[in-house]
Amino acid sequence: MAAPLPTTDAPEPAGEPAPILWARSGAMGLCGHEDGPPRAGAAAVAAHAAGWARELCVRSGADVPGLDGPALLGERAAQLGLARRGRVSPGGACRLLPTAEGFLAVNLARADDFDLLPAWLEREVTREPWGVVAETVREAPAHRWVERGRLLGLAVAATETPADALSPAVEVDPCGTAWPRRVDRPLVVDLSSLWAGPLCTQLLGLGGARVVKVESLHRPDGARRGAPAFFDLLNAGKASVALDLRSTSGRDALLRWIEVADVVVEASRPRALRQLGIDAEAALAERPGLVWVSITGHGRREPNAQWVAFGDDAAVAAGLASASGEPGDPVFCADAIADPLAGLRAAVETRRALDDGGGCLVDVSLSGAAREALGPIDGPPLEVVRHDGAFWVECEGARAPVMPPRARPAHGRARPFGADTESFPC
Repeated sequence: MAAPLPTTDAPEPAGEPAPILWARSGAMGLCGHEDGPPRAGAAAVAAHAAGWARELCVRSGADVPGLDGPALLGERAAQLGLARRGRVSPGGACRLLPTAEGFLAVNLARADDFDLLPAWLEREVTREPWGVVAETVREAPAHRWVERGRLLGLAVAATETPADALSPAVEVDPCGTAWPRRVDRPLVVDLSSLWAGPLCTQLLGLGGARVVKVESLHRPDGARRGAPAFFDLLNAGKASVALDLRSTSGRDALLRWIEVADVVVEASRPRALRQLGIDAEAALAERPGLVWVSITGHGRREPNAQWVAFGDDAAVAAGLASASGEPGDPVFCADAIADPLAGLRAAVETRRALDDGGGCLVDVSLSGAAREALGPIDGPPLEVVRHDGAFWVECEGARAPVMPPRARPAHGRARPFGADTESFPC
């Protein structure tokens, strides 16, 4: 009789307390103030990441090479040389600011976000933008700024978010027809960008899937403009197809890719794909066994479906900044940590769906994955100590150094943009 597959209900590997996993992950060292010790309050995250990685390996039928779930959480920081900065995210685009009531995470990750500031703050921004934002948000409670910001398309979140405002980590809608069959090398069509989606498909590829990265000719994955080593890490081994989605022929080609896929992974707000004539539910109705994975900021349900989110602010919404700080002093928990958590969680759920025959829409939210990873795991007492110039975690007689972030070696270089468009026509 085969051993039962592990589930996320028991994520902590035997003999490895969560604080020890957290110290070794490389992510703990990114939590806390720059001139203070690293914070261990979000240690449960490491245990969940380890459990999800273990389940992914078992469901893939083999050990995924080099897959250390907790270490995935600090890979971008390792590639970019990032460090903990307290109320400024390691990447620098997001800040935690005090308001008239509570703290507010403001993520200005896109150049266009700065153009929205006058409408959001209801005042001109004629000097250094962050100074104006910090000064103005003190005039009203955090929830007021969140409401206004989300209407305008800004990625904002309050540190104390009511639990019922967050979507679950995963919602599975069996709106298609399951087709129980063994797909040894499922075809994954990757329409996602940046971090969470590409990590999901890269992990699926390491587990044996064939992955085709399909991008818009005019709006390629924004991560191509970032660190080449990090892009290679997430996208090496994928075929690269570029389509002119402004043209009828390009949109038709995209629909053909969807028609032959076993798995589609996208990370867009639902209305963005519908504007291209793509509807997840319609695709599921037409193709038995299809698994459609939608990675969103806060879930596909309204009004959450229209809220913009990135890894740092989604983690704040999930409570990780509060858990990583002290009362009245929240700090960022690692680097955009909701992204790798959602990517890993989505890969696990995709393998589950394939095992069950597909025919479903899998909705994985950044904030939900972060909230799920935060608990509930009752950890043993721990202490962060400094010894010989380094920080250590001591827990239940075990001791581990707080390790710096590290990244897996890339499996080669990512294919040049659109290199396989002609050789893999669809």
